Amino acid sequence: MRHVIALDVGGTGMKAALIGPDGELLHQARRATGRERGPDAVVEGILGFAADLRAHGEERLGEPAAAAGLAVPGIVDEDRGIAVYAANLGWRDVPLRALLAQRLGVPVALGHDVRTGGLAEGRIGAGKGTDRFLFVALGTGIAGAIGLDGRVEAGAHGFAGEIGHIVVRPGGIPCPCGQRGCLERYASAAAVSEAWAAAAGNPDADAADCAKSVVSGDPNAVRVWQEAVDALADGLVTALTLLDPRTLLIGGGLAEAGETLFTPLREAVRRRVTFQKPPTVVPAALGDTAGCLGAGLLARDLLDPTDSSEVTA
Repeated sequence: MRHVIALDVGGTGMKAALIGPDGELLHQARRATGRERGPDAVVEGILGFAADLRAHGEERLGEPAAAAGLAVPGIVDEDRGIAVYAANLGWRDVPLRALLAQRLGVPVALGHDVRTGGLAEGRIGAGKGTDRFLFVALGTGIAGAIGLDGRVEAGAHGFAGEIGHIVVRPGGIPCPCGQRGCLERYASAAAVSEAWAAAAGNPDADAADCAKSVVSGDPNAVRVWQEAVDALADGLVTALTLLDPRTLLIGGGLAEAGETLFTPLREAVRRRVTFQKPPTVVPAALGDTAGCLGAGLLARDLLDPTDSSEVTA
């Protein structure tokens, strides 16, 4: 059965799948990334995981995979197939596409994890059928993916979609990127957790706890939450002014709060737009499988760039 390997590498774990010709998930697996062993060991772990997936396909499906797609965090040069930098994995300028192609003997596509997740959301997830969208992942940081007619724009240097580093509070909290007042310092899950832990006097409190306290009417939680929503709306309206997306797809851990986030966020965006056409604001649909599914789409695009068939979640 003609199939592809899809592999999504995160800071702590890797998600993988074998995906069939009609988009069906034929096999799924997870492993630890093993970053505590150093960047060289992480790279070897990725290559070994992919080789095991290839062997599984040969044994169970009767033939090796026809292509592979790999999604990784950090700065990614997709055209050259190089993982340029990832702070949480410790690597620099790793030619992952070439290494994996050599190990597997098949064509390989390399993508940025959030852009790859955005590709999946746009083609088969919450943005399916939308010609222009912006996917924003609210996790430890904030990153985005600009969707254009079934593809995701990487930019001239691989930085397109970095909405988390739009400055929304000039002169504000320092950001590791070197700026002050970046969006992700106010509206990421990590930022909300930090603010709520301080307000609640509980170092173990996190963003999920804050959301629950908002629902129960805790005034301190409402204040912390609204400050994050306002910052997020400021960043989103800046982005939609530049990009004019039809749909905003919001994912990541903070989006798990559901309407506790989306109801005030939609209102905050609505209040800020003037001449802009307000986009539809919806939750992402694929959860933590988006990166892996997107990697599968990248692999299938290598086999037939005109193929618009779907991967099924």
